[in-house]
Amino acid sequence: MASEITYAEVKFKNASPAAAAAVASQTKKHGHHPQKYPLWIPWLTSLLLLLFCIALVILLVMPFSHGAYQPTVLQQKFMEWECVSEMPQHKGRGWMCCPKSWKRFKKSCYYMSVDMMNWDNSEQNCTGMGSHLVVINTTAEQTFLTEVLQQSPRGTNYYIGLTAPAVGQWQWVDQTPYNESAVFWRSKEPSNVPTEMCVVIHTKKDIKNWNDVPCENHYRICEAAAETV
Repeated sequence: MASEITYAEVKFKNASPAAAAAVASQTKKHGHHPQKYPLWIPWLTSLLLLLFCIALVILLVMPFSHGAYQPTVLQQKFMEWECVSEMPQHKGRGWMCCPKSWKRFKKSCYYMSVDMMNWDNSEQNCTGMGSHLVVINTTAEQTFLTEVLQQSPRGTNYYIGLTAPAVGQWQWVDQTPYNESAVFWRSKEPSNVPTEMCVVIHTKKDIKNWNDVPCENHYRICEAAAETV
């Protein structure tokens, strides 16, 4: 019997598929059931494959389905927008958008208030809209705001995001360094007195129109980054 089995194994290696099938049939008749692997191995392999697929979904799919895009506070607060193309057509993202009724200059949007508040409440109001009291960085920006305010039928003073925690220690609300060479104080201003710790733009044509004042009720200018689409 052993010699027959040995012969069958030798023939299996060199025979045609039909002969191999015959040998397998003969082996079965003799009651031999070789089993090389435990029955649980295929189940384990399937389980591991399933776990791998689940991990892949978590790593690759979930980040895109859970807040990959979150609207800004500004987008949540305003439903109507006005957009202007800043790029040639077919050049991708090039539309600069501001909430309707806000003014746009380069990459920023500006809101001129229609009501008055003290400085602290003015900054809180801007923050609640996803913006802050305006921070003026360049002569071009100052010129733009001065020209816009010339059209204002309301007050003469609008808060900007400049204040002093101590006399003469001027600070911007967004922590931009205060630059003495890029300020626009009116003649003989600032007064630098303890009763005048907040700053307004006065609606006069001259771009040097900043004035330090008591932090009482005035209009305000809020600034936010324009949305790009």
